[in-house]
Amino acid sequence: MEEEDDEVMVREGLMASQREIFSISGPIHLTSIDWNNSYHRTSVASCLVQAVYTLERDRQQNRIGLKSQANHWWEFFNFTLAETLIDDSDGSIYGAVFEYKHFFSYNYHHTPHSKPPPRHVIAFRGTILKPHSRSRDLKLDLRCIRDSLHDSTRFVHAIQVIQSAVAKTGNAAVWLAGHSLGAAVALLAGKIMTRSGFPLESYLFNPPFSSIPIEKLVKSEKLKHGVRFAGSLVKAGVAIAVKGRHHNKGQEDDSFMKLASWIPYLYLNPLDTICSEYIGYFKHRNKMFEIGAGKIERIATRNSLRSLLSGGGGGGSSSDSSSEPLHLLPSAYMTINASKSPNFKRAHGIHQWWDPMFNGEYVLHQFNN
Repeated sequence: MEEEDDEVMVREGLMASQREIFSISGPIHLTSIDWNNSYHRTSVASCLVQAVYTLERDRQQNRIGLKSQANHWWEFFNFTLAETLIDDSDGSIYGAVFEYKHFFSYNYHHTPHSKPPPRHVIAFRGTILKPHSRSRDLKLDLRCIRDSLHDSTRFVHAIQVIQSAVAKTGNAAVWLAGHSLGAAVALLAGKIMTRSGFPLESYLFNPPFSSIPIEKLVKSEKLKHGVRFAGSLVKAGVAIAVKGRHHNKGQEDDSFMKLASWIPYLYLNPLDTICSEYIGYFKHRNKMFEIGAGKIERIATRNSLRSLLSGGGGGGSSSDSSSEPLHLLPSAYMTINASKSPNFKRAHGIHQWWDPMFNGEYVLHQFNN
């Protein structure tokens, strides 16, 4: 009966769910952070994203003082909350700027592969399907599908905050992190900052792929390859036809190679329909080079069919990051969850990425001209 009462209280917003309580659901085993350890960095970044989710849930449920849960998600890792990011449409907290307390006193060991901690982590939450945030978040989810996220006031505010942080501390000391819709915000911002000459270390958990999820819809590997091969041929053909009328190829190449040098961390689950197509997207690129169609794929990778047909030239200038599909990404370091998720909710959830029993596959995809 007591458990039933607790469930009712959680449902009615009178207490936090277990997944919002750090001491129950957080990586409490990480009492000391090794910034050279990729699991440690991933855990910190994903927990700071969870902190943003919990900040908004604290706000929605009016949990203040000792009842609030969000602060534990950043204080455990010695971060402070420098700024909360508020959506001007619904007043929800969609992001936050966290500052590492020991940044200036950190004992650096300079080696070729050493990883310093960030000074600031700018984190963005995904969709919360609760009355106070549902409408606005779902509208932005639709913008991701339509590749118009850049026109939203939330994104405009987010990129301003990021640019301000980089102006103050330099791009090397700033991380971006986001989950789902928040990963889309961070990915788009990361592309724009990279093309402007300020690449940022970025942790993108379950980022939405704004195209047909062939990886999930088609079971046959041969058919998957056939569909993607045809898509690459069409894109390359249209790009050659369209760009024969343009005279800014040098500028486009320079912009694209800037983007290709940026290697964000992508965290993907094969059972998550929202992000799993990234796995097939990069696998297809490798396959094209293996069968000797690398030249076609190089052209296809640089271009978006939607942008080509709408007269945008396919991609290339710094402003193209805004209107091009989110998934137009030359390089990435993919972490793929190799464990079987019991359902979609778990496959798309943020908690999987700090699981101490995490079983992952790690693949680097780097675009070579």
